[in-house]
Amino acid sequence: MIISIINPIQATYIFIAIFSVAILFSLRSKKNHDFFPIETTNELKGLAILLVIFGHIGYFLVDDHSFLFPLSTIAGVGVDIFLFLSGYGLVVSALKKTLTIFQFYKTRLIKLLIPLWITLGTFFLLDFFALNKVYTGGYILSSFIGFFTSADLYNDINSPLWYFTLILFYYLIFPLVFIKKYPYFSAIIIYILTYIIIALNPIWLSKVKFFHEIHLLAFPAGVLVASLLFYSQNFIKNINLSNFLKNKKLIEIIKKIVYCLSISVLLFVIVYTVYNSGIGKGVWIEQLMSLTTTLAFVVLFLIKKLRIELLYLFGLYSYEIYLLHWPILYRYDFIFKFLPPWLSMIVYLGFFIGLGWLLQKITKLIYSKV
Repeated sequence: MIISIINPIQATYIFIAIFSVAILFSLRSKKNHDFFPIETTNELKGLAILLVIFGHIGYFLVDDHSFLFPLSTIAGVGVDIFLFLSGYGLVVSALKKTLTIFQFYKTRLIKLLIPLWITLGTFFLLDFFALNKVYTGGYILSSFIGFFTSADLYNDINSPLWYFTLILFYYLIFPLVFIKKYPYFSAIIIYILTYIIIALNPIWLSKVKFFHEIHLLAFPAGVLVASLLFYSQNFIKNINLSNFLKNKKLIEIIKKIVYCLSISVLLFVIVYTVYNSGIGKGVWIEQLMSLTTTLAFVVLFLIKKLRIELLYLFGLYSYEIYLLHWPILYRYDFIFKFLPPWLSMIVYLGFFIGLGWLLQKITKLIYSKV
């Protein structure tokens, strides 16, 4: 149900203050200095899931959109981060280890589907017994297949799962179109295939077409960036100022200046694109602005010198939290009703981490048996 918020701006300030303190206390030195380590990937996933949660709460769960503003304004960027990292990760994995198409599907798809089946089964049963809410057999079957043709926040079993259909499509076509010798061609092929399907506008896509359109570039961009970095990694490694300058102090000063300027520029780009997101100005502008914000976040997280443990923790369970969060917030809320909104946010975030951990443990147990 929709939640009424008293003093939403004050509640937002309190939550942001507490959350900021938690971020500061979770700062640690980076342990892994590889170019794109798994720790950074998980931090970005943590950021992405938080942006999605903030957006869903700020714009669809509460009756006053000033609650969680401006944290709630870039949920779409969170989705793009997920898609970008998925495309990037698949290419890096495929370049390191060769799998047959069957092996790819066996290892990748089952890890996607098991958590989905567990959460869907749970919510279908809960809706039936607790809310007397009944779904058609066809709807239930298509949901378990991962085929979601609508994104009705208030009537679907789990409206954010329109994203699952998109990522499932990418996982299905990736091993079919990936060319190990020329991986960057794969990015072009994936984009063209997705664009053609959207352009054909099949009837089953009509209710979710907009969501797919504005996130069309993110996954192919991840594939392209991974491909280009793979072929330029030796060149990047060989870049060394000492080859041009002999004064070590001067080199350190230049590095610090470049680092500070880079951080400043990236933060400016993020703030600018967040407040000038292009929403309402057309699909192309909106997706380009969102992708720009996404890439700025990715580069920022790659070059920053500290690791944010709190984001890393959310990143570990980001997929599970994505599957779980909206039905709990909208249909089974038991926290906003009784606690101040800023405290409800904190409790819910902790609760989602706990549920994500539990779902991940159950998934690993089932996966090991399979």
